[in-house]
Amino acid sequence: MQIPLAERLRPKELSDYVGQTHLVGEKGALTQMIQSGNLPSLLFWGPPGTGKTTLATLIAKSHERPFYNLSAIHSGVKEVREVIEKAKQSGGLFTNKGPLLFIDEIHRFSKSQQDSLLGAVEKGYVTLIGATTENPSFEVINALLSRCQTFILKPLELNDLRKLLERAISTDAVLTKYKITVEEDEALLSLSGGDARKLLSLLELVVLSSPQKEVVITNELVLSQAQTNTVLFDKNGDLHYDIASAFIKSIRGSDPNAAVYWLARLLEGGEDVKFIARRILIAASEDIGNANPTALVMANSTFQAVQAIGLPEARIILSQCVTYLACSPKSNAAYKAIDHSIATVKETGNLPVPLHLRNAPTQLMKELAYGKGYLYAHDYPGNFVQQEYLPEALRKTTFYLPGGNPKEDQFRRFLQERWKDHYNY
Repeated sequence: MQIPLAERLRPKELSDYVGQTHLVGEKGALTQMIQSGNLPSLLFWGPPGTGKTTLATLIAKSHERPFYNLSAIHSGVKEVREVIEKAKQSGGLFTNKGPLLFIDEIHRFSKSQQDSLLGAVEKGYVTLIGATTENPSFEVINALLSRCQTFILKPLELNDLRKLLERAISTDAVLTKYKITVEEDEALLSLSGGDARKLLSLLELVVLSSPQKEVVITNELVLSQAQTNTVLFDKNGDLHYDIASAFIKSIRGSDPNAAVYWLARLLEGGEDVKFIARRILIAASEDIGNANPTALVMANSTFQAVQAIGLPEARIILSQCVTYLACSPKSNAAYKAIDHSIATVKETGNLPVPLHLRNAPTQLMKELAYGKGYLYAHDYPGNFVQQEYLPEALRKTTFYLPGGNPKEDQFRRFLQERWKDHYNY
């Protein structure tokens, strides 16, 4: 059986690693740790195909440390304890040559399985590197989370994906037997969704499906192969991310029929109900927000209920919530407001807090005019008085623009009455 292209192309050295420059670039957050050899326990959080396993393997190789690899899908407490026992015997304890234990999909470990790691991590028998596609705050127990540094891996950018394509076509022992011309790469890049493994799987599928040794890759060819070979193309189990995407977009698009269909696909595919409920929670805030604030309350109640009840009855609760969200008015105004605000903070840095808004717990601070001139809103008619709350450099900047729905129209009128001639509503 032929080894898949993604595995054949897995880099052997850190210098060959593609993407995640914010972590392993010249000024990357992980670079100094790797160079120093003083590596804490780590959690890599990111979508499939972003290089979590590869990065863990390369770190171990660069440090010449014993490396133990477990998958949470196939391993339990017994396997964890066996590895820890081996690690104790391998030497290098409490030094920068101690063993590394990599656990793929650590979010699939139960609480008791994660508990079994605690002692070994705390005592330094192993340095843990866990990989997860799920938010560690939800899926990793607090005691373990507090002993690890979490790093976020992002979907690969277009330049990274193109670099991988070029490397595969020019260096892979199987693909170099073909004369491959990439006439159009939009479909390859789009269908990969920033997932390196998906990109390489699709490239290999397109090339090896050709009856000739000369292959001209076009968008039409790629799309026809992807549609004909959906199961093969998604053999690594990433299809559920595409279905989850269709599910959320159907809620956002106010189509309860499509939303409940994709919900059924997720359930029939064996998806964890917590995975579904978390995405419903996000959609309730990101896509509905203040157009119907009750949506977030209902989504949160659904999240709690499905954990308490479980399948098969949880499907009914999920269906009720999904159809409710799909039929709710939509607004992404709050979502846009925070992203706009974060972008502004990154651009403008740590602007000083206006003096009148500063806390003044000491006499010195009062003498320095901390809090001077602050107007207490409850002392004024309607519990409102107009004053500047933003840093001077951002005076009158409007971050939140209410959406065009009945609820946020009320917000707009409220704000217009109070902030006329100040904010642009």
